[in-house]
Amino acid sequence: MEHRIKELIKEKGYTQQALADKLGMTRIGLTQLVNSKPSYPSLEKIAEALEVPMWKLFATKEDVLGDELGNTIVCPKCGARFKLEEESANY
Repeated sequence: MEHRIKELIKEKGYTQQALADKLGMTRIGLTQLVNSKPSYPSLEKIAEALEVPMWKLFATKEDVLGDELGNTIVCPKCGARFKLEEESANY
């Protein structure tokens, strides 16, 4: 599963150096961690440092909730958005 750590760093207004400092590691160490598959404890620390719940490391609010009407879903593999349509019942 892909993570959104780089996106969140930008969204929160951090530089990689600032986040690395907050985590007590080097910028190179953070870059290597983000470009790999971080462990669960590492993900917890990153989420805490970014002040976001863990799920935000993997999904946007829209991915979780859909659009305002709640009639779309997002493919977890490719990220494509699909609109759900109701079938009319012919009774």
